[in-house]
Amino acid sequence: MTIRNLVPFGKKSVPVKREEENPFALLRREMDSLFDNFFRGFDIEPFEGRMGVFSPRVDVTENDKEIKISAELPGMDEKDIDVSLQNDMLVIKGEKKEEKEDKGKDYYRMERSYGSFTRTIPLPVEVETDKVEAKFKKGVLSIRLPKTAKAVDETKKIAVKIE
Repeated sequence: MTIRNLVPFGKKSVPVKREEENPFALLRREMDSLFDNFFRGFDIEPFEGRMGVFSPRVDVTENDKEIKISAELPGMDEKDIDVSLQNDMLVIKGEKKEEKEDKGKDYYRMERSYGSFTRTIPLPVEVETDKVEAKFKKGVLSIRLPKTAKAVDETKKIAVKIE
């Protein structure tokens, strides 16, 4: 046996398994690329109303006495909104309906979009259910949930120390 047989240099080729040779990996990469290219350049938002998907933005703030929630519901009426308390959660439901009609001398165009939503917000403390207020003004729903006396008393501030 010579030293050449033990040294791994030479003109021997080592078989390498490449991902490109696997037809399923190739197909998957092509399908991913196809979907990525289809949605590139589109803002997906215009499709949401037509597809029945609508999720309003919600802000939640809390102080010592109450929890305040505001939800952006542009283009909706108060009759299309349902606010309820279920267990320890606030549930906001609604349905957005929009129809636009445009008539001209040589054309007629009608656009419709519909979407419903449900937002469930867990409440971290007990609230006085009979004193909850909800107001709707200029597309913004404002909800005020006063805390119970028990919840206010149980709040304990913890001092932060510097080391």
